[in-house]
Amino acid sequence: MAVEAISPDWEFDRFDDGSQKIHTEVQLKNYGKFLEEYTSQLKGIEEALDDTIGDVWDFTLDPIALQLVPHEQSSLLELIKTENKVLNKVITVYAALCSEVKKLKYEAENKFYNGLLYYGEGASDTSVVEGESQIQMGRFISFLQELSCFVSRCFEVVVNIVHQLAALYNSNKGATKIIESTGVHFQTVYEHLGELLVVLITLDEIMENHTTLRDHWKMYKRLLKSVHHNPSKFAISEEKLKPFEKLLLKLEGQLLDGMIFQACVDQRFDDPGEGVSVSKNTSFAEEFGQNIRTIFANVESKLGEPSEIDQRDKYAGVSGLFVLHFHIFRTVDKKLYKSLLDVCKKVPAVTLTANIIWFPDAFLINKVPPAAKLMDKKSLQNIRLHRDTFLQQKAQSLTKDVQSYYVFVTSWMMKMESILSKEQRPEKLAEDLSSRCNVFVQGILYAYSLSTIIKTTMNMYMSLQRPMTKTSVKALCRLVELLKAVEHTFHRRSMVVADSVSHITQQLQSQALTAIAHAKKRVISDKKYSEQRLDVLSALVLAENTLNGPSTKERRLVVSLALSVGTQMKTFRDEELLPLQLVLKKLDLISELRERVKIQCDCSFLYWHRAVFPIYLDDVYDHAVDAARIHYTFSALRDSVPTMMHAKHMDSCDQLLESYDAEIMEVFKEHLLDKLCKEIEKDLRLSVHRHLKLDDRNPFKVGLKDLAHFFTLKPIRFFNRFIDIKAYVTHYLDKTFYNLTTVALHDWATYSEMRNLATQRYGLMMTEAHLPSQTLEQGLDVLEIMRNIHVFVSRYNYNLNNQIFIEKTSNNKHLNTINIRHIANSIRTHGTGIMNTTVNFTYQFLRKKFYIFSQFMYDEHIKSRLIKDIRFFRETKDESDQKYPFERAEKFNRGIRKLGITPEGQSYLDQFRQLISQIGNAMGYVRMIRSGGLHCCSSAIRFVPDLEDIVNFEELVTEEGLSKETQKAASLLDAVLGDLTSNSAEGTEYFKMLVGVFAPEFRSVKNMHLRNFYMIVPPLTVNFVEHSIGCKEKLNKKNKGGAAFTDDGFAMGVAYILKLLDQYQEFDSLHWFQAVRDKYVKEMNAVVKEQNVQATSQDEKLMQTMNLTQKRLDIYLQEFELLYFSLSSARIFFRADKTAAEEIQEKKDREVFFRGNAASSTEATASESSSK
Repeated sequence: MAVEAISPDWEFDRFDDGSQKIHTEVQLKNYGKFLEEYTSQLKGIEEALDDTIGDVWDFTLDPIALQLVPHEQSSLLELIKTENKVLNKVITVYAALCSEVKKLKYEAENKFYNGLLYYGEGASDTSVVEGESQIQMGRFISFLQELSCFVSRCFEVVVNIVHQLAALYNSNKGATKIIESTGVHFQTVYEHLGELLVVLITLDEIMENHTTLRDHWKMYKRLLKSVHHNPSKFAISEEKLKPFEKLLLKLEGQLLDGMIFQACVDQRFDDPGEGVSVSKNTSFAEEFGQNIRTIFANVESKLGEPSEIDQRDKYAGVSGLFVLHFHIFRTVDKKLYKSLLDVCKKVPAVTLTANIIWFPDAFLINKVPPAAKLMDKKSLQNIRLHRDTFLQQKAQSLTKDVQSYYVFVTSWMMKMESILSKEQRPEKLAEDLSSRCNVFVQGILYAYSLSTIIKTTMNMYMSLQRPMTKTSVKALCRLVELLKAVEHTFHRRSMVVADSVSHITQQLQSQALTAIAHAKKRVISDKKYSEQRLDVLSALVLAENTLNGPSTKERRLVVSLALSVGTQMKTFRDEELLPLQLVLKKLDLISELRERVKIQCDCSFLYWHRAVFPIYLDDVYDHAVDAARIHYTFSALRDSVPTMMHAKHMDSCDQLLESYDAEIMEVFKEHLLDKLCKEIEKDLRLSVHRHLKLDDRNPFKVGLKDLAHFFTLKPIRFFNRFIDIKAYVTHYLDKTFYNLTTVALHDWATYSEMRNLATQRYGLMMTEAHLPSQTLEQGLDVLEIMRNIHVFVSRYNYNLNNQIFIEKTSNNKHLNTINIRHIANSIRTHGTGIMNTTVNFTYQFLRKKFYIFSQFMYDEHIKSRLIKDIRFFRETKDESDQKYPFERAEKFNRGIRKLGITPEGQSYLDQFRQLISQIGNAMGYVRMIRSGGLHCCSSAIRFVPDLEDIVNFEELVTEEGLSKETQKAASLLDAVLGDLTSNSAEGTEYFKMLVGVFAPEFRSVKNMHLRNFYMIVPPLTVNFVEHSIGCKEKLNKKNKGGAAFTDDGFAMGVAYILKLLDQYQEFDSLHWFQAVRDKYVKEMNAVVKEQNVQATSQDEKLMQTMNLTQKRLDIYLQEFELLYFSLSSARIFFRADKTAAEEIQEKKDREVFFRGNAASSTEATASESSSK
């Protein structure tokens, strides 16, 4: 039989034997035990891994946030339940209206204010494209339409509140009384109405101050006009255009003319159809005025006092209510009006939101003209002038304020830390909670005072367009830091604060309940019955019931409304009522602690004053000791981010955020990071180069700035990233040191020292550069030299023995060198094919140089002198022992100078010598290319075991039957190995090629003038030796311009040209170097002889002169000997031991020999085959 389903009714009313409850309790106990154990384990793990103190929360890392605000689950109808139905209805209506006002206010503050304020932001004036303004406004229209609906809703709520209050306080005797309202004052409702009027005033002020919005609106209207004239071009029908234009007109009239508040108070509040009379209702007028006066009395007493919290906002609300009262009833309370204006001396301006400031005197004069006329003009003018006086006084007292608030806030922070870190004592729980409550409230009061000073001062300076001094800016930034310090203190101890708040609210609720219970007893004990007494009792019961629950804003609102009824008929004594009101105020503050702190410490207004940021950063840089405060400022700048999310004029609010981020980061880099990098680098450089005579660095004279404080800072959070100052500076130094080391490798030691110093002095963990400490093996690239060979041969000197090129002069501290390894590396990079190309380029270069060479030799002056010298030598060679006279060569060298010299002081022979040196350098380069090629090939082939017997890989692969791709790879490998083997075996005879290509032309009949070359070699050598000695002497001088220790290019050039002209025998016939040797030996012997003669006379000066002469002769002889050796070495390259005729004969003999060998081998092969 199937079991029937149990009916839901029976399930609900089923008998409960209590077993389920016991079972639930056991499970809950077990679960609680498990949670405790788990929590302690987690705490243990956290303490083991983390270095921070348990309950302290870091503001920059906030993955989890606590929401302390309790939310009401019950509706107002469920909350407001008493036996008194009429009272229920009255309280419910007012509570619903007040809740509606709060919602509208929240929507305005978060959505509409920010949407309007940020309009036009995020695009710099320079980068705005034409038409962008209209596009922004086009995106914004829908937002304005939403704002229009919002404003209409506000108007309706204002009218409804006025109607509901007028219905309760009705002077019409014929009308039925809802409740006895004689002693009932719903002050809360009036305060809420004031708040709603302030919202409308704020919207007006935003519109009035927003020139960008109004300008863009005008542009948009003009655009619409052009669309109207040509709708087809914009693909819009005229039917759609007209309603849209009407909508724009409505929006402009309602919102943009700054008449929102005026339109609200000008509404018709009388509604005869509904039977509501407002303007003629004297009781309501009196009650309205009475409430304004009461609220104002409460506000005025607190304004400017340390206990001030939200009195300024209420002052704006009172002013709004006063204007509304005037517009409804057309009566003015002159005394109240004067009192309202007198407050302006104490509070000349009120910040409504962000950078929007409201001047109450201007508002009251404009909105209540009849009352303004009755006032003395001079007193009104004084109020206006008082603004400037107030601002000056504020600017003067700012520094003092900073000092006093610094002491207040730091001592409060210490109190917070000490109170919250103390263990709670069960026996003194009430005392602990009340002290905690007082400390929390004190924190909110400090936050409010600081926020008021900062906002009022900054916004007044901006509004009145007065310049702010640097001292004021620094002071205000200090106050911003203190404000954020208050917020951070609350946030850091979120866990303990959250725990305390729930206990404190319970304690305050119990105190309020006790007071209400006493009053209720008193009412019950009085046996006289009346409806009014019944209302009072019902109101007290309602307050009591509502307080028995979480402290939500709805419950607190109901309590406040209930007590407006419950406090009539003297139910509370004076000494009871004031403490109760204080307890309820504290309850309001503590219940909304987190929200209050957030609102008071919100620094989103700094977006409009970000011009102060550079000055602030300069101050932080100058006072590095307390650099940690920069965290607070970045936290304040970050407050603007949530408000920017409501910007509607761009495709995405990310564009606005990115531009803000970029702007702040640019300023931060310019005014702090880059300055810090440069200063640290400068300090390191000066410290490392202390051995040089630098500026005075005595800290007692020039002061000392310890920048190391910046590197102890934790990374700063901004947007979605962290700015690590230490990492930024480290990266900068690493990059700078690396780049500068690559440019000047000889400075590696200096930069290494600076790295170590940065680690020791500033704790920066630098990265090792890992650059070679001496030189890079690559050197100048072959391609570069090849392309600029004409520059290369003129700027470098050649050394024949070491096969190395050395740079003549350089702007750096070092000279570049090029050796075989460099060339080999270069050939390995580009491939061996580059060698032939290089030789080809050299050939082209030599062609040009030989053309100049030929012109010089053809010159009449040179040719005639050389022919003369040749004739002279032939005639006198028998007398001069077959030696060319040294004097003749020296005379030639000097005589050439008479033909003229260049601006640099060089003769034609000097230039000719340089030409020959350049030709020699080119040949030296060709030699180096060949050596480099052999070096490269031998390095590449060193892994081949036997060069004589290289395996054929292609044959082996084919035998194994591997794939075609493998066979192809094997054949390529064989080709490469063959190429390398042939290259490494001999290398190409480039010199032979370059001799072979030019020799026929040089030796031809048409170039007969070149045959005189051998005779110019002696004067050239004399010229060269003089030049060489001059260069070597410069090595020991401070100015080393033109210094050199080698120049074998000349010897190479002479050897090469003599070979081309086949004039080695002619040159050798001069016995030139033997003549030079004889000449210097003779002179030196003469000097020695003279020294021996003069030794007896002991003339010191003469002896010194002779010693110097001997030394000079020695040097000259040595230089000639070196040149002789270099020339002899160079001749070997060109096979100078044989003449051209001998070489031709040798070639013929070699050919005959090869032919004979070939014939004999053929015969041998034939005989072998026949025998087979």
